[in-house]
Amino acid sequence: MEAGLVRRGGRALLWTAILLAGACGRGQQAPADGSGPGMAGAAARRGGPSVTVSGDESQAVLGVWTPPAVDLGADPDRRRWRERAARAQEDGHLFEDAEAAIPIYLALLQADPGDRAARRGLQRAQDGVRLQARAALAAAGEDQAALLRAERLAAVARVLAPDDDAVLALQREVEAARRLDALNRSGEEDLRAGRLGEEGDGALTWFREALALRPDDPRALQGRAAVESAALRRALDAGQTFDFDMAVAWLGHAQAVRDDAAGAVAEAEQRVESLRNARIAALRDAALRDLADGGAGLRDARVRLADILLIARPGDAVAGQLRERIDLATHYGVFRPGQVFTDALADGDRGPQMVVVPHGAFHMGALDNEPGAAEAEEPAHYVRFDRGFAMSLTEVTVAEFGRFVAQSGARPRASRRGNSIVYDERSGNFVRRSGVDWRSGYDGRPAAPNDPVLHVSVRDAEAYAAWLSEQTGRHYRLPSEAEFEYALRAGGAGRYPWGDADIPPAGSGNFAGSEDVSPSGRTWNNAFAGFGDGYWGPAPAGRFQANAWLLHDLAGNVGEWVADCWHASYRRAPADGAAWFNPGCRQRVVRGGVWAGSPAQTRSAWRASMDSDMTSARIGFRLVRGI
Repeated sequence: MEAGLVRRGGRALLWTAILLAGACGRGQQAPADGSGPGMAGAAARRGGPSVTVSGDESQAVLGVWTPPAVDLGADPDRRRWRERAARAQEDGHLFEDAEAAIPIYLALLQADPGDRAARRGLQRAQDGVRLQARAALAAAGEDQAALLRAERLAAVARVLAPDDDAVLALQREVEAARRLDALNRSGEEDLRAGRLGEEGDGALTWFREALALRPDDPRALQGRAAVESAALRRALDAGQTFDFDMAVAWLGHAQAVRDDAAGAVAEAEQRVESLRNARIAALRDAALRDLADGGAGLRDARVRLADILLIARPGDAVAGQLRERIDLATHYGVFRPGQVFTDALADGDRGPQMVVVPHGAFHMGALDNEPGAAEAEEPAHYVRFDRGFAMSLTEVTVAEFGRFVAQSGARPRASRRGNSIVYDERSGNFVRRSGVDWRSGYDGRPAAPNDPVLHVSVRDAEAYAAWLSEQTGRHYRLPSEAEFEYALRAGGAGRYPWGDADIPPAGSGNFAGSEDVSPSGRTWNNAFAGFGDGYWGPAPAGRFQANAWLLHDLAGNVGEWVADCWHASYRRAPADGAAWFNPGCRQRVVRGGVWAGSPAQTRSAWRASMDSDMTSARIGFRLVRGI
């Protein structure tokens, strides 16, 4: 017997399935030899063959399918019933209830074993069952519902054709999938319970058995990887409590998962060192915890570093690394110089890309002998940043500013006023034009989403920074004039952002060059000779090469608002890089080269005074954020 079905003469008959059809036509009798169609329960009541189970079936993988009863009626319209079965088959409704194709076909064959159309329909339905079963198997994986459906379909197929090789193969695959699922579930349960298998049982054992059954099973491979990760995690936990013997033991368990984990053992052996090194490690770990606490923890970490230096060998790597970590925490908090990041907005979107500018010092302003220098750029003075800051990689774009306008309901200055200053191609001059606002480009036509936003006042820029701060919970603001020039120079001290050469390097930015040509064929009169960048007007944000600190377009493209009020010179200017601001001031500072600027206006020290309500086709902005 197989799964409780009675076989005759060593082979299972198609009629076995029909016996299980569960739908006797009214008044019909089973043949005397017991091989005719009929419902199993009804056959038992009539003294015919019955369906039994053999032995302990508690571990059976596939259940027994009993076809739902179909009542054809006393005088059935067989053609109509065959049509109903065919429609059900087309809908994929094969076996589930009395309206399904297979039960109807079985009832028709029970009533008339010679019904060839019903037999052909049944064969097609059997094929459909196998196809659905294989599809369910393919979708099974960790999907219990798909696996259960595959089992039901395999049970149906087995009832209909128990000796068919394809059915037997399907049954074996379903049984293997169920065993695989059981092994994986046992492994996952042990994994959740923390029983990794380090003592010969637990999760690893189950996953290994699953992989023995199917070596490429993704679920078992993932489970085995999780065991290894958990063992490595425990090794790390043991190391953090300075129980190095336990750390080595767990690394040994992790290595046993795969054959190529010897590096973990070597790492543990390095950590299990002399008493002096253990003391150094303890002091280092305590200092790292101090750094994580912030505040006074930085002072405590410095004290522990001094204690390490008292007992460490010269050049000790741990001491050097701790010193570097302390320096980083002092100047950057949880960040590192050159790190690029974005903050999440309240609506789940992301803010502008920011890069961490390194702390340091520079001489701000123009030197006395610098060609083209103005009095407002002097005296050159020393500015020091004791802490790094983050600056947006590019100017704020039209799309980024548009999100602020849409969500805050803001009405920027040009929108309220109804006009702004644009470049007029016909005259070659800058003119005031109606209907121009932040959505407009340099010539008044609609701007692209990734263009730098223009036609914004300094107060519009500050409103965007305030909105972004509210959205992210971080403090965004306009850069100070010192921060802008420091980032523009990026460690250099030349007349121009790229050095002292009179022509910009190719690809370094968007500057007015003699090779640039307007749409109507105009050229610049006062421009870098022999230079062209392919743009007459602003370029999309970030189109040109970044400087040494990963910042784009500080040297050119559009001038940018900064936080400072205008002062006619740098006398008494802050030396710490803070904005020089007087409440209520009307004149603000614009920094950086511009697409329509002369070579003198592209110098690193160049600065200009601008009314705070000014909006123009040449001015945008970017932001900084404290770290």
